[in-house]
Amino acid sequence: MRRGRPRKQGQDSDGTPVLALDRGLKLLSLLSQESRTSLKEISLRAGIPPPTAHRLLMTLQNRGFAEFDEFTQSWMIGVGAYRIGAGYLNQLNLIEEAQSVMHDLMSETGETANLAVHRNGDAIFVSQAETWHPIRAFHLPGARVNMHASAAGKAILAQMSQHEVESLLQRRGLPEFTSKSLTRPVELFAQLEEIRVRGWALDDEERYEGMRCIAAPIFGPRGKADSAISISGPSLRVADSRVAQLSTAVCTAAALLTTRLGGEPKASTMTIRQN
Repeated sequence: MRRGRPRKQGQDSDGTPVLALDRGLKLLSLLSQESRTSLKEISLRAGIPPPTAHRLLMTLQNRGFAEFDEFTQSWMIGVGAYRIGAGYLNQLNLIEEAQSVMHDLMSETGETANLAVHRNGDAIFVSQAETWHPIRAFHLPGARVNMHASAAGKAILAQMSQHEVESLLQRRGLPEFTSKSLTRPVELFAQLEEIRVRGWALDDEERYEGMRCIAAPIFGPRGKADSAISISGPSLRVADSRVAQLSTAVCTAAALLTTRLGGEPKASTMTIRQN
């Protein structure tokens, strides 16, 4: 026996809210406003029938987003909600901490400094310190690039397991943007191993012709690298003769940010080893 309304064509992709999810988030928001609350009170405030509210609260409890006190028969926010909020705060903290580091990196190298984070298979640029040169790289905040075609993306990929990278490639593929783009998995994995050893990644005109980038991963308190700092500029300025100097500056900036965020820099991000 089918229950509920029949799904309208396109309903799951036209932006229509999912009712159960919308109600669950409403309850979660109300729980965050009170230290403790009863089922009756929260159902009245949410405008949700008590049986439905109870089922939603039980689901939230199973996921750690809500807790129930048997003695007082009251509901409260769970530790799972704190973890989600902490993730958001960590990102804000990253951007805040990175401002001075990116400015110093830009001043030292003369090239635009960027901060990127990994989200859903893309490298997303979230902050930037622009160089004074009239010809320079520029990424709008929120701009997405394919991981395999950016120095920041490859710096992050190099810290992931082969299984994680393969899963990402199965979803996103290896599209070609220039004649230098890495379009074969064997080439990408070979380069990721080099990056893992030396601690920095190079985008050698793999996304935009005439543009080069150098990036190093930033490690969080749990040792995971979900972000990277980079410099980018015209290939004529980011020349082979400057790569050693520039990569050292980028790795130093990444290690500093890692330390400020409570992480531990890896040896390869502090010592440059040329091929």
